[in-house]
Amino acid sequence: MSGTEPEIDQQVVGEVTLTVTAAETAARFGLDPGEAYPEVFATAHMLREMERAAAKLMRPLLGPGRLSVGVRVDVSHLAPTPLGGVVTTKARFTGREGRLYWFDIWAEDAGGSIGKGRHARAVVDEARLLATAAARR
Repeated sequence: MSGTEPEIDQQVVGEVTLTVTAAETAARFGLDPGEAYPEVFATAHMLREMERAAAKLMRPLLGPGRLSVGVRVDVSHLAPTPLGGVVTTKARFTGREGRLYWFDIWAEDAGGSIGKGRHARAVVDEARLLATAAARR
């Protein structure tokens, strides 16, 4: 990072919307006998949507072969969303600390807030990231 990268407008909000299907519920996480979770929007999928909203804001910063990746997260899941519920997830850029781009992130459904937190992303070279992952085999 040279320090000459364009910045993200702090007034712009990244937004993604999802209708909760059975595939996004916590109930799908039970793998062992007797392991059961509720048929509501899973925290892991809420986090995925939060990452997507933040990544959406970073797209204009990315040149060929560059990606943004999530590196830190602090999230609270505050309320359950039922199957068929519509979740709107948003991110707002709050500033940079070295290589990290920080975002406030939050999610809502028809009943109000379901989650909130902070998230950091970094810009990386895709080929280098994949080579590093392959070396871990």
